[in-house]
Amino acid sequence: MARSAIGRLFAGLRCLPVGNTQLQTQCSRWSSERTGVEASMFSHKPRDFSLPNPSWGEEMKRLYKHYNLQSEEAAGQGEDGEWWTRLPSYNRSLKYATGGVYLSKMIQSKARLFTRNIRDPGAAFEYVLFFRNDKQRCLCIFQAGHLLEGPPGHVHGGAIATMIDTVTGTHASLLSAPVMTANLNINYRSPIPLGSTVLIESTLDKEEGKKKFISCKVSSTDGSKLHTEATALFVSISVSHLLRG
Repeated sequence: MARSAIGRLFAGLRCLPVGNTQLQTQCSRWSSERTGVEASMFSHKPRDFSLPNPSWGEEMKRLYKHYNLQSEEAAGQGEDGEWWTRLPSYNRSLKYATGGVYLSKMIQSKARLFTRNIRDPGAAFEYVLFFRNDKQRCLCIFQAGHLLEGPPGHVHGGAIATMIDTVTGTHASLLSAPVMTANLNINYRSPIPLGSTVLIESTLDKEEGKKKFISCKVSSTDGSKLHTEATALFVSISVSHLLRG
């Protein structure tokens, strides 16, 4: 059973995107949505949560179209690093429990990736991720729903931290999967109004062996307001680390 589990995990790692065609046809389990996002083992037609839905505001849809068009238009222009690729977003199927023991099917069928655990469109985390071809930058278009309220009328700081960890962790996973968060430093500058759309931009600062140092900022879509700044450290881990109890 252990050998079978490891085989499936390596199969997931081989799904890392190498181009638009593969990205659209295979689930990028480690690079999409931080660690281990994949199509549900109980679903033949997994839902891609990063596609537009009726809850998206006009600004969210405008930015999605902007970056998606950049990706499509640049598909045949070579690998100059300047174009963007959308990452699909699937719910996680939780396959491993503590000690490498499988969860029961009853529990496993209810497992949800945290940011996708509320299925009501627009109620919580609405976002789509793009990465630049040279993998030096990752960008997220984020719209916060009413269930993420902290200060009256504004987004909870923990929800902002979750999105920063999601974006920077996805970025680190693109560079070297699998990874785990070692440190996350956040400075909150200005509150984010509920229902508004913001940009979360992640930039690779440096790499030192297994360590990836990444900086991140959350800003208004026109760049006029800085909401949050952060730095993150991610460490590459081995497959055996994931299976260890």
